[in-house]
Amino acid sequence: MKSVKIENVSKKFGQVHGVKDLDLHIKAGEFFTFLGPSGCGKTTTLRMIAGFYFPTEGKILFDDFDVTRLQPNKRNIGMVFQNYALFPHMTVDENIAFGLQVRKFSKAEIKQKVDRIRGLVHLSQYGNRKINELSGGQQQRVALARALVIEPDILLLDEPLSNLDAKLREETRVEIKRIQSELGVTTIYVTHDQMEAMSMSDRIMVMENGNVRQIGTPQEIYNRPSNRFVADFIGETNLLEATIDAVNGNDIQVKTASGLVLTGQKQQSSPTLTHMIGDKVFISIRPESIHQGTGENTVTGKITFVEFTGISVNYMVECLDFSLKVMIINMNGQLKKIGEEITLTIAQDSLYFLGE
Repeated sequence: MKSVKIENVSKKFGQVHGVKDLDLHIKAGEFFTFLGPSGCGKTTTLRMIAGFYFPTEGKILFDDFDVTRLQPNKRNIGMVFQNYALFPHMTVDENIAFGLQVRKFSKAEIKQKVDRIRGLVHLSQYGNRKINELSGGQQQRVALARALVIEPDILLLDEPLSNLDAKLREETRVEIKRIQSELGVTTIYVTHDQMEAMSMSDRIMVMENGNVRQIGTPQEIYNRPSNRFVADFIGETNLLEATIDAVNGNDIQVKTASGLVLTGQKQQSSPTLTHMIGDKVFISIRPESIHQGTGENTVTGKITFVEFTGISVNYMVECLDFSLKVMIINMNGQLKKIGEEITLTIAQDSLYFLGE
């Protein structure tokens, strides 16, 4: 396994920046995810690591070895593509063995390595099956086995689950993480799916328009977003605009345009916030942190939307001149109806303050 260092890398397509001024260090053995909407630069970055694109500026190193201009077949990487890129006329074993044959391994070595990796991805009985005889999830595991059998220093996965249905995607997600943990291979994963990123990654890089918006653990990204884009993109949140009204020790009191006064805590703020009275701020409130009843930061509103998911009941509540998304864990209680009034409380440590 190797680390990946990206030093001041930019990639331009004509006059347009696909990636701009990227500095990043991915540790050896880490499961690292590039996350962001379509066109944000995550796949471009992955392709530069793979050698399919060369940077316009900057350097890429595996450990301390410069691979910036090295061809893909010289980098010892394994890659799983979005469409799997399997050979339909070959069997499972023939697909898995392809990279080993190119590397001139002996037949005995190939059989040993293929048998081992096929067992690792739970396809022990499928070696002689043709690709078109497999389900989507099984094909995805063949692609993963083919990438891993060559014992790569770095494993790259470009949205590998996007073609699977929801349940199969969840099962395969668990399998990929299990295999990565077992092998300890440095893994870089590209996705636009926040749930995939949050559940699988050691760290996440959130990108927008070719720029890095935040790098951190899933907990850091979710609980302490560095800006409004990250807060809004990761999971669901309520973003309210307000003005700092008072600062008293660790307490911050803010007031919305409609006159609602909320109190939060200074440490629940993005690093750039200065906590000056009169400053405009945005308050991020996660739906699951809002509870029914009275207490800290109480607000009353009217229910305009009800969604029962089994695990939770999701409400949209109209309060003064803003709406709140509310998620209440299903405890087999009575569902409220559209038009009913509801009183909500938001704990002070559930408010997260962001700058403009």
